[in-house]
Amino acid sequence: MSKIIPGAEDFFYEGNQIGILAIHGFTGTTQSMRSLGKAFADAGFTVLGPRLTGHGISPEEMRNAEFKDWLQDVEEALDELRLHADKIFITGLSMGGALTLYLAEKYEDILGIIPINAAIDMPAFKEFYQTQRIANIEFIDGIGSDIKKPNVTELAYAKTPVKSMKELLDLMAIVRQDLSKIQCPALIFSSTVDHVVPPENSQTIYQDISSHDKTLIPLHESYHVATLDNDADLIATESIKFIREILASEI
Repeated sequence: MSKIIPGAEDFFYEGNQIGILAIHGFTGTTQSMRSLGKAFADAGFTVLGPRLTGHGISPEEMRNAEFKDWLQDVEEALDELRLHADKIFITGLSMGGALTLYLAEKYEDILGIIPINAAIDMPAFKEFYQTQRIANIEFIDGIGSDIKKPNVTELAYAKTPVKSMKELLDLMAIVRQDLSKIQCPALIFSSTVDHVVPPENSQTIYQDISSHDKTLIPLHESYHVATLDNDADLIATESIKFIREILASEI
């Protein structure tokens, strides 16, 4: 069995009947969501952060993963979370944000979603993938640690499998076409400067989902990995407030 990089393991915090699924991003690990997950746990919520297939081990391992594996991962994690909590919220960073949207498109009982710099459309990424594929390149430089805060590093791969880029592109296309199916409340975070996912992605999400209760919060002091950046506390505070407001409205 392949060895998981220390810090990239699944995490689970047992709390009350409010469950939060926290999903990491493409080539990243649960490390990017752990501090946010801990903030949710400190607020009393039950939190599950799954490690996605091919992540947290090696780029070579990731090359064998398909986007369908990632869909299955979050479906299974959601099933596991439901064993511990009966009111479900979902948050995710980057590709984790896309997977958050996917679950909200599929399950009408999700009470709220919190996508953070969610990836649904990356034209330059797609064009770059095509050039690398044609040139038969297997790996490119990694995309991790796009962080404004000094001396903070994301636990992510130093190189990205070109084959995996196609899997992300296919995932984003599936999610993008069904955005209008989302009706649950949404709190959308978007870094104003993001060197990985164009901020326009969050604008599109805000415009295309059918939710009546939706808010877009700009992050002025963070780059792509905002959960580890200067706005991490803001994300946690606003997310907890969002969750509590939805719960209060249900009473």
